[in-house]
Amino acid sequence: MIRIFDTTLRDGEQSPGASMTVEEKIMVAKQLARLGVDIIEAGFAYSSPGDFEAVQRIAQEVEGPTVCSLARARPEDIDRAWEALKGGGPKVRIHTFLSTSDIHLRYQFRMTREEALRRAAEMVQRARSYVEDVEFSPMDASRSDPSYLCEVVEAVIEAGAGTVNIPDTVGYATPGEMGALIKSLRERVKNCDRAVLSVHCHNDLGLAVANSLSSIVNGAGQVECTINGIGERAGNASLEEIVMGLRTRKDFYQGGQCICAYLGHSPGRTPEGQEHLRDHAARDGRHGPERNGDGQTFGAPRVPAEAGVLGLPVVG
Repeated sequence: MIRIFDTTLRDGEQSPGASMTVEEKIMVAKQLARLGVDIIEAGFAYSSPGDFEAVQRIAQEVEGPTVCSLARARPEDIDRAWEALKGGGPKVRIHTFLSTSDIHLRYQFRMTREEALRRAAEMVQRARSYVEDVEFSPMDASRSDPSYLCEVVEAVIEAGAGTVNIPDTVGYATPGEMGALIKSLRERVKNCDRAVLSVHCHNDLGLAVANSLSSIVNGAGQVECTINGIGERAGNASLEEIVMGLRTRKDFYQGGQCICAYLGHSPGRTPEGQEHLRDHAARDGRHGPERNGDGQTFGAPRVPAEAGVLGLPVVG
C-alpha cells in the first residue's frame, strides 16, 4: 500500500498566489479527506498564529486522514506542534526535519555531522514522547553523503520515527539516482524494516513525478505530493499524476495501491488538471477515443471517472 501524504496546505502554500485563509484550508482539508488521502500536512504550527490555528482546527474538524504538523528539529517547534495537535482526533503526526547535506550543515545550520545526528535523534525522541506517529526528514538527502545519511536514518528509526522521508529538496536528482538511493537505504540501514520510507521530490528539473515513481519501484511506501504539483519554486510532485500513474500502470507498479483523485487548483498546470484536454484541438486527435472502445489516444488510457470529485470536471 502506497501512502499518499498531501502537503498542499504546507508546501503547496509556498507557491505564488496560493496563500489561503484558515477557513479555506479547512475546506481543502475536508475535500482531501473525501478523496481518501492518508496524511494531510496541515501546516507548520510554530511558523505563525494562522498556521497554528489551521493545524489545530483541521486536527479537530477533519475526520479520516492522519493530520500532521511540520516542525523543525528544535524543542520549541516540537512543543508547538503538539499544542496544535493535542486536541484533535486519534490520528496525528509530528513531522520534524534537519538537513544532512554538508553544504546545508555548514552554511545554513552551522552544525557538525555529529551535532546534527545527535539533534535529530533527540528531537524524534521528544516528538515521540507526545505522539506515536513521528516522521523525520533528512533535508537535502539527495545531495548528502550516503554513508552519513544511512547513519542518520538508522538513528532516527531507533529513536522512534515510524516514517523517514527522503527529500530531493532542490530538485536535483534524476529518477535513477532517487531509485538507487531508496534501494541503498533499504539494503544498508539495518532497522529500515521498522519504518516506512517516503520521498518528497521537487520539480526544478521537471522530474518530481518520475523521481517519486522510481522511488516507489525501489521500495518507498509513502509519497509526498500536492494538488496540481503546486509548491515552492517549480513545485512538488503532482498528486493526480502520481495516483493516475500508479492506477493506470498497475501492471508495472505491483502492489502500488492508492487513491485516485483530482481536486482543482490553478487548472492547466498538469495534464490531468486541464479541462480543455477533454477536447482535442485537431479533428484527427478525436478519432482515437471515439473509435476505440477502451478510450485510448496514442496508447494512453483516459483518466477514469473515479478521478472526479464534487462535480469538478473529469478530464478525459
